[in-house]
Amino acid sequence: MAVRVRLTRVGGRKNPIWRVVVADQRSPLDGRVIETIGRYNAQVEPSEIVLDQERLEHWLSRGAQPTNTVKKLMRAKGLSPAGTAGAASSS
Repeated sequence: MAVRVRLTRVGGRKNPIWRVVVADQRSPLDGRVIETIGRYNAQVEPSEIVLDQERLEHWLSRGAQPTNTVKKLMRAKGLSPAGTAGAASSS
């Protein structure tokens, strides 16, 4: 099973709020998720990015692949997606 760390949209019409979730890559974008590990709200200034760093590192160490957008959010929070992913692939 290929696991991804990706965004899923919640919130109302014209009010997008995104959850950072761990899900099987074959599940639909708004489908079943394994775990919710954060949220992202671009509607406020500055953008609100909340990530559970411990759970994120747990999933990355188990081989979960973050999407490009999640990598950008990790960089914005000061986390290193390249270093973490590189360490996970060497195990």
